[in-house]
Amino acid sequence: MKYYIIAGETSGDLHGSNLVKHIYQHDHEANIRAWGGNLLRRQGAEVVKDYKDLAFMGFVEVALHLRTILSNIQFCKQDIIDFQPDVVILIDYPGFNLHIAKFLHQQHIKTYYYISPQIWAWHGSRIKQIKKYVNEMFVILPFEKDFYASHSFPVHYLGHPLLDAIKNHPINKDFIATNNLDSRPIIAILPGSRKQELKNMLKVMLQVTKHINDFQIVIAGVEHLKPIYTRLCKNHSVQIVYNQTYSLLAHSHTAMVTSGTATLETALFNVPQVVCYKGNFFSYLIAKYLIKNIQYISLVNLIANKSVVIELIQHQMNTKLLSEELNRLVYNQAYRQQILSDYKHIQTQLGDGNVSDSIAQKIVNLLKE
Repeated sequence: MKYYIIAGETSGDLHGSNLVKHIYQHDHEANIRAWGGNLLRRQGAEVVKDYKDLAFMGFVEVALHLRTILSNIQFCKQDIIDFQPDVVILIDYPGFNLHIAKFLHQQHIKTYYYISPQIWAWHGSRIKQIKKYVNEMFVILPFEKDFYASHSFPVHYLGHPLLDAIKNHPINKDFIATNNLDSRPIIAILPGSRKQELKNMLKVMLQVTKHINDFQIVIAGVEHLKPIYTRLCKNHSVQIVYNQTYSLLAHSHTAMVTSGTATLETALFNVPQVVCYKGNFFSYLIAKYLIKNIQYISLVNLIANKSVVIELIQHQMNTKLLSEELNRLVYNQAYRQQILSDYKHIQTQLGDGNVSDSIAQKIVNLLKE
């Protein structure tokens, strides 16, 4: 079978790579072409477009890069036609992927969507597009199955693939020595993998660490943004480790995390955290107007359906409030224990592992029908 996968972000590259690994196990003649990154490459997919060239977030940012986005869409359509896949697997990245889904429907190409767009939060009208253009939907959050059922669209929920990613990822037991860290406990900073996220949030995160001397501050960096970290961290006493996020979390006491998949990863490593988000002001106003149905933005709180961790959003993401929450996380033991207890309840809702294998097997079997 020929598979075409579109992953436009870091998390999509991660989950796509684990999916590809198991597709090859269930389909020994699989031919896989993809949009993604190094993780997909390592599993044997032919990556034709790197996600780091695609990661535009926010309404204003998308508008500013519209010419590039339209060029990518045109390239993608032609590349799919040339490749003639048996199925296209879209991974999250809805602004781009739903546009491609319409094209695939017109071309009568099977379309499977892995990791649903967050239409339960906003853009609820997209349910019509999904029902019309998507043949099979694989969701990864427990409440999404009920959401789609309420719209008469059956989906597959087999658990959350982060459990697989963490279980199968080697943890460097010598992480401290390897990175020349000292014996102080670690406060991890996970500032995101996009340029805009770093520019909007890392500066504030760094400011609140200036007077914390009994902990060491370690940033989870991504290699292709190295110059930005170097510039922003120039006058701060911090360490940056690249492409070692899981090993960092496995050795961390507390974390400051940009909203996204990283919040759930941090919870699965049992690290108390504060969730941060600050975007372009006009993008924020538009999003605030459009998002009507949810109380939270972090996956941790959404899955728990309550405030397990504090979310500092937009104007709340300032040095005063972040410093107060960081101190509570670091020094209030009862508070930490309550967060850890809530994490356990979340983890029980996400399945028992082997999710990527189950989804890959389901996809291969569906294609044989």
